[in-house]
Amino acid sequence: MKKIFVLFPIFLLLFTLSMNSCTKAKILKEKHSISLQNIQNGDLIFVGAQTEELSGAINRVTKINDETNFDHVGLIEKTDDSIFVLHAAPMGGSQREEIHHFYTSQTEKNNKIVIYRLKNEYQSTIPHAIEKAKTMLGKPYNWLYILNDNELYCSDFVERAFRNDKVFELIPMNFKNKETGIIDDFWIDFYRKKGKEVPQDEPGTNPNQLATSKKLVKVGELKF
Repeated sequence: MKKIFVLFPIFLLLFTLSMNSCTKAKILKEKHSISLQNIQNGDLIFVGAQTEELSGAINRVTKINDETNFDHVGLIEKTDDSIFVLHAAPMGGSQREEIHHFYTSQTEKNNKIVIYRLKNEYQSTIPHAIEKAKTMLGKPYNWLYILNDNELYCSDFVERAFRNDKVFELIPMNFKNKETGIIDDFWIDFYRKKGKEVPQDEPGTNPNQLATSKKLVKVGELKF
């Protein structure tokens, strides 16, 4: 009987610690996620990269750190009754896509969706950026990733939307594998098939570059 009385407080203590740990883990998880209701007009929506094919190739040469690991980006337009993603995608080119459709098409491939937000001092640029983005809808996707006013890729689309306010900037494009320091085999083959040289150091943008902009803050992973 004495053993039971001795063990019960220990069991109670362990149970309490376990519950507190679970509660803290839940709070931490919620802190780093965002619901659909908390998305704001002008937020940027980023899609996590895969490890293979075009997605993996983009990430291998543009990845900056483990936290910024993206291969696609779009601009959020929030109306009175709907939320849209304005973006340039391989399927459909520059388009205005309802967010539920966007979210489902990405998460069914196990892609992570992360929201970033412009800092307060840059919020005033959003209305003009959305207006500009809408003028670019309908343009085909730019499969060469070489700047072209008539064809756009995702980060190019977003940079142009904010260009008049100089929110983002063009940088020399990199196609070298971060680990080997030489141009990634995928891109050598990719441009060979198109009859082009790899446009190493040509001006451009990429999703990981935009995500690390000091003008943005990470809000969290989008969870429906």
